[in-house]
Amino acid sequence: MSWRTVVISSQAKLDFKMGYMVVRSDETKRVFLDEIAVLIIENPAVAITGCLIEALIEKKIKVIFCNSKRNPEAELVPHHPCHDSSSKIKRQIAWEEGSKAKVWQEIVKDKIRKQTEFLLIREKAKEAELLVSYITEVEPMDPTNREGLAAKVYFRALFGAGFIRGADDPLNSALNYGYSLILSAFNREIASNGYLTQLGICHDSMFNHFNLGSDLMEPFRIIVDRAVCALNTDVFDISTKHSLCTLLEQPIFVDSSKQTVLNAIKIYTKSVFDAIESNDISSIKFYSYTA
Repeated sequence: MSWRTVVISSQAKLDFKMGYMVVRSDETKRVFLDEIAVLIIENPAVAITGCLIEALIEKKIKVIFCNSKRNPEAELVPHHPCHDSSSKIKRQIAWEEGSKAKVWQEIVKDKIRKQTEFLLIREKAKEAELLVSYITEVEPMDPTNREGLAAKVYFRALFGAGFIRGADDPLNSALNYGYSLILSAFNREIASNGYLTQLGICHDSMFNHFNLGSDLMEPFRIIVDRAVCALNTDVFDISTKHSLCTLLEQPIFVDSSKQTVLNAIKIYTKSVFDAIESNDISSIKFYSYTA
């Protein structure tokens, strides 16, 4: 089972030989492909062979390419990741609106629930109590935008009243970097299951190629928030990025078993698809920090 997140930071040539990724730089190293879950190419000066790209696709390894600022810029998405993708896409287009609405309701409720749990850990009892009231008010498809209201309370409680989500500062950069890693992992699972990342449940921006991933990842954002709060976010440097790269390997619980975040994403994603197609929200397998 793949589990490693591999980051290529220096100029290098990546090749494939006998089941291994060969990294040729100042010294030559080999990494067994079956161990790799995510490959992050952080340096734009890295060269990669077609043979390795083919092997990465075959092994369904998520490959993330970074720009000159070492921030995620693109990812490798196979054209045919699932043998019955045509059938899955037809079903996805025909997903029943009522079923999607109830699934989105549960996703939002779980996201706010996890935000509440983290605020209690951070000793923000007043704000946590307010979020608890929002959970009970979430309706199918969240027409009253309890998710947005909860986010405003949550981020101000965590980072101060002056915090502005989306501002150009080290704190937001760290959050965005972590979220991008989580989103890429979801896109990998969506494609592996044969569905389109563009067709979301709630997100439907014509400019967003990853609407469905943006939907499914919402409860997993709190994993990033927890990690960022534990880091020194006065600066956003390589050390911060590499710390965040370990997020996908962290242990959590899903379906009564201990899993890495990456495996939990796989289990949860499949369960959401099952819930939509069976119109049974009890099928969704949300993660937790305790068994």
